Amino acid sequence: MSPIRDRPVSLFDGVSRRELLRIGGLSWLGLNSVDLTRLQVRAADGSQVAGQRHKSCVFLFLFGGPSHIDLWDMKPAAPVEIRGEFKPIATRVPGIQICEHLPLLAAKMDQVCLLRSMTHRMNVHGPACSEVFSGREYFGPPITDQARPEDWPSLSALTMRYGASRAGLPAAAVLPWYLQFPGQDKRIAGQTGGRMGEGHNAFLIQGDFAKADFQIEGLELRNDLSWDRIRKRHELLRRIESARGAPAATDSIEEQFASNARAVYSLLENRASDVLDLRRESSAVRESYGQTAAGQGLLMARRLVEAGVSLVTVNWQDETITDGVNTCWDTHHDNFSKLKGLLCPIFDRAFSAFVADLDQRGLLDSTLVVALGEFGRTPRMGQFTQSANTKKTGRDHWPHAFTALLAGGGIQGGQVYGATGKNGGFVADKPVTPADLSATILRHLGIDPALEYQDEFQHLRYQLSEGRVVKDLVEGV
Repeated sequence: MSPIRDRPVSLFDGVSRRELLRIGGLSWLGLNSVDLTRLQVRAADGSQVAGQRHKSCVFLFLFGGPSHIDLWDMKPAAPVEIRGEFKPIATRVPGIQICEHLPLLAAKMDQVCLLRSMTHRMNVHGPACSEVFSGREYFGPPITDQARPEDWPSLSALTMRYGASRAGLPAAAVLPWYLQFPGQDKRIAGQTGGRMGEGHNAFLIQGDFAKADFQIEGLELRNDLSWDRIRKRHELLRRIESARGAPAATDSIEEQFASNARAVYSLLENRASDVLDLRRESSAVRESYGQTAAGQGLLMARRLVEAGVSLVTVNWQDETITDGVNTCWDTHHDNFSKLKGLLCPIFDRAFSAFVADLDQRGLLDSTLVVALGEFGRTPRMGQFTQSANTKKTGRDHWPHAFTALLAGGGIQGGQVYGATGKNGGFVADKPVTPADLSATILRHLGIDPALEYQDEFQHLRYQLSEGRVVKDLVEGV
C-alpha cells in the first residue's frame, strides 16, 4: 500500500496552521503573496435559479456620514444656521434640486432615486456602520467603534454564503480596504462574517487603486511556473484528497487547506487577474471616473459586476483617512470647504461616470447601485450630539434622517422617495431602516431575506434580514 494510505494520522502533522493555510492558498499553486485563506468562491447554501439574468449590486459606502442637508436634501427656506452656505441647483428632473457642487449628478438625476427617508438611532460611527452593513440594530452599547466577535454578519458575508457566483469567481467582494480609524488596532464593526463565522468573509481586494499602474499582487504566475505545471499540481492535490478521504469536520485544517487551494485554482482558471487589472481599461474610461481611490474603485466594481460577481462593496477612501477627527465624510469642522474642495468633486465625477458606464454597457437594469453613509449630519451647524470635536463650522452625527442614492436594478430613476421635515432632522414620510434596505438588496440578488443561518457565537438561528422589502421603491417586486 502507498505511504498515504498506510498512514493512520493526518497528512499535515508537524505543519503549523499558518504555514498550512499559506501552502493551501499560495505555495501549492505557485502564487506570490495575496492572502486568500478565507476565500470561498461558491454559493454554499443557495444559488440563483438557472436561466435568470445575473443580478448584481454595487454598495458604495460613504464612510464618515455625508451631510444630507448640504448635498441631496437641501432646505433653502430654513434659517442660515440650518441651510448652510450652499445653494440648490435644478436637475434634469423638474422639481428635484441638489447641491450646486454636484452638477454631473444633477445631469444624471433621471436615472437616480433620492431615498431621503433613511433612519435609525445609532450616532456612533462603528455601531452605525454595523447597522447599515448588516441591516440589524447594534447588539450592545455604543462604547466602541471596533469589531467584536459578536458582530452581526455584513451583507457581503451573507451574499458570500448564500448568493450566486459565476465562473468560479466569489459571490461578493470588498474593496479597497476594511474601514478602520487611525490609531485603532481593529477594523470598524460589522464588515465581515462576524458571529456567522469569518470563513464567509467576502473577497477583499486591497490596494491603492488611484495609482495608474495599480495591479493585484499574487494572481500572476511566476515566470518559472507554467500553467501546465499548475494543472498538474492541482491534479496531484485532487488525488491526495481522494486517497485520504473526507476530513472529520468541514472546518478542519485539512479541509481549509483543500478549500483554499481549490479557490485559488478557480481564480486562476477563470483568469481573475484579467478581471482585476484596471490597466486593461482605456485611458479615456479611467479618466472619466477620475484617478482617485473612489473613482477607480467604482471602475473595478464595474469590471467585477461584468464578470459575474453578485455584490461589490466599495468603501470610500480619500486623503483624509489619516485624520482621526474628520475622516472621509466626517465633517466636524470646515464642513463646507471640505465638501466643496474635496468630497463633492470626487463623488460627482466618479458616481456619475459609473452610472453612465453601466447604462452604456447594458448593465444598469440588472445592477442595483446603492450609495450612502452610516448616518447624516445635524440639521443645525455646530450642534453637539456625539463628538466634542464638533466646531461651529461643522456638523455632528445625525442618524434620525439621512439620504441614500439608488440607481438601476429596477429602481425608477428621477424620483424622490420619502421626505424629511422642514429642517431635515426627522423623517416625515415613508421611513426606511437599514434592515429594510438590506432586505431589498437581498431580494434583488435573488436571496430570500427569510433564510436562516446558525451563528458561531451563541449557536442561535437568525434570519438573514428582519426588514421589509420596499416594494413601492423597486419596480417588479
